[in-house]
Amino acid sequence: MACSTKLKRTRFAPSPTGPLHLGHAYAALVAQSRADPGQFLLRIEDIDRSRCRPAWEAAIYDDLAWLGLTWQTPVWRQSGRLGAYQSALNHLISLGLCYPCRCSRADIRAALSAPQEGGPDGPCYPGTCRARQMHDATPTDAIRLNMARALARIGAPLSFTETGTTHAGAHVASEEWLLTTCGDIIISRRDMGTSYHLAVVVDDAAQGITEVTRGEDLFAATHIHRLLQALLGLPAPLYHHHTLIRDETGRRLAKRDDARALARFRAEGATPQDVRRLVGL
Repeated sequence: MACSTKLKRTRFAPSPTGPLHLGHAYAALVAQSRADPGQFLLRIEDIDRSRCRPAWEAAIYDDLAWLGLTWQTPVWRQSGRLGAYQSALNHLISLGLCYPCRCSRADIRAALSAPQEGGPDGPCYPGTCRARQMHDATPTDAIRLNMARALARIGAPLSFTETGTTHAGAHVASEEWLLTTCGDIIISRRDMGTSYHLAVVVDDAAQGITEVTRGEDLFAATHIHRLLQALLGLPAPLYHHHTLIRDETGRRLAKRDDARALARFRAEGATPQDVRRLVGL
């Protein structure tokens, strides 16, 4: 068999909703290390307009440049890609796989008979609005994917390959998990016009990403993304879910952890080599 000459392309896709911390540094460094030269991309995931700020976006560029990272330009910003997400959503709607939902989080909690752990987006949706039709949708509705219909349309196992150490190997997306734990996911939020799941799948394909690198907390979301890729006729990249940087108590770092913000390390005289050492690289 002939060897593939396709370049290995990765991306780091932060949201400008706060300062980058050590966990972001690790994720960005891992992504660049796994790309062929010149094939590392930076994508700004700014669809949450209520929380994203230009100052945080500017800080992302400063922090990554300080770390010594370089990336292709121009940088894609999801706020400029809403038309592409709408086209993908329209395709799913045309397949009869979507319905409008007016339920709030409080409505969902009240409808559940018992607490649930749920999937990446929280408790499994109980299907309150599943009988509604898209022609009845209003601007304040979210749009959900009817998971049972979506899986029935594919009708075949959805496989993906994981290159990270924790889950290394070939996997098949679990229909049972998608139906009973994940449920009818939101693919277009009322205040965004899209969702993380839909936007990331569309953008990874459009940018030719060959290996998606991200934290292991998003491994379960890969089952959702493989389904969306199949429904939209998009290629399946490799996946590399890396370990998370955690604090002394074992919690993964969050943007509220200002003590571990890269800007603070920079202000205190740390070097990029110091940061690499702190994250184990």
